[in-house]
Amino acid sequence: MDHGTEAERPGGTTPRDAVFVIACGALAREILALKRLNGWEHLDLACLPAKLHLWPERIPDAVAAAVEEARGRYARIFVAYADCGTGGLLAARCAKLGVEMLEGPHCYSFFEGNDVFAGHADEEMRVFYLTDFLVRQFDAFVWRPMGLDRHPELRDMLFGNYERLIYLAQTEDPWLDAEAERCAARLGLGYERRFTGYGDLAPALGAA
Repeated sequence: MDHGTEAERPGGTTPRDAVFVIACGALAREILALKRLNGWEHLDLACLPAKLHLWPERIPDAVAAAVEEARGRYARIFVAYADCGTGGLLAARCAKLGVEMLEGPHCYSFFEGNDVFAGHADEEMRVFYLTDFLVRQFDAFVWRPMGLDRHPELRDMLFGNYERLIYLAQTEDPWLDAEAERCAARLGLGYERRFTGYGDLAPALGAA
């Protein structure tokens, strides 16, 4: 990414005055939207490949490498990842590096609000969640990695214990709503849409 120069930044802000956000690629659209909405010209964003979620054990090393590359060039570094299946390893690495990260176990939780999500987690043990990103990338991140494109007969084995698909919507988009409902039908699940907006992501970035 282009980190910019003093001449290119409103108000003469330099990278040393800016916040560098290292984010999961699945959050790129949402973070850029928040940056525009809030006028966060002091925020620079670099996204790691969203497909790291297919191998969560690789996330801590990838984040650490990005932090070390940016260290010394920015006033503050913030990691826009939740635990994301790393079993606490990412939090431990961020603590060692001295950088903050998003709170919560995953994006479903912080988009809905960690406290809200935790409050009904026990009631939704048989729910499969999608976000805006996952609706758009359903085939790339769900259908094909689970082998359902090659072996559709696996669907009932993989999703037989689920009851519903809940689409946690960040935006009001009729196309995404229709696509999410189609994803639920492909998985043989009931469908529910729940608008969350950006949840805890917005205040976390605002604080950074």
